[in-house]
Amino acid sequence: MSYLERMRPTPGLRVLVTAGASGLGAAIAGAFCEAGAQVVICDLDQRALDLFAAAHPDVDVRCADVSDSADVDRLFAGLDGLDVLINNAGIAGPTGPIDTLQIDDIRRTLDVGVMGQFLTIRHAAPLLRASGAGAIINVSSVAGRLGYAMRTPYAAAKWGIVGLTASLAKEMGPDGIRVNAILPGPVRGPRMEGVIRDRAAAQGVTFEAMEAEYLSNISLRRMVGPEDVASLALFLCSAAGGNISGQAISVCGNVETL
Repeated sequence: MSYLERMRPTPGLRVLVTAGASGLGAAIAGAFCEAGAQVVICDLDQRALDLFAAAHPDVDVRCADVSDSADVDRLFAGLDGLDVLINNAGIAGPTGPIDTLQIDDIRRTLDVGVMGQFLTIRHAAPLLRASGAGAIINVSSVAGRLGYAMRTPYAAAKWGIVGLTASLAKEMGPDGIRVNAILPGPVRGPRMEGVIRDRAAAQGVTFEAMEAEYLSNISLRRMVGPEDVASLALFLCSAAGGNISGQAISVCGNVETL
């Protein structure tokens, strides 16, 4: 096998991408489709699912809330097997001082961002063991290695994902299952625009000023694209990534602080 061949995932991989109908999840799912994988996605947004299905008719699309155990039960029902689980689901959560945040908003952020990964992994574990060469990629954030003032529920969820990843790599490694986390920096797109807008409002500054502050804290002075994260996911599921496990890998242009 050549070096270039080693960097391509094996065609036919059975892949599940949560929150896969739009944004970062759609980029990851699309990348695996291009690589010849058998892709299943889930999402809460039925309209986004319909649009993704129209663009990718070979993909199995399912509506599911990963924080709901009954939904996750239904999501995995009927799956014949699984080689790769990509836990991408997460929400931005509330912005503001900790004592102003609503308990329901905090709980929802943690339920989707952390509990959702626990629920999917519980179902995926026996399928990944049976595959003989399973892989889990948990999508965290640079907020999972840096403190993030005014976004404490989000940061707590993302730190939790890093701890979950490191622990599962030890637990599941003897079964041949590799577990890694990807930590994206600010990703271009509507979701990041909303985050910047909310933080600008919370601090009483303009959107433009807050965007400039974000960029000034990135060594490369630019945001990443969804394709950057999708490319790393492909690499981690290739032969070239076969001995990478237990890692929290940033794709961020070197975010220095948040």
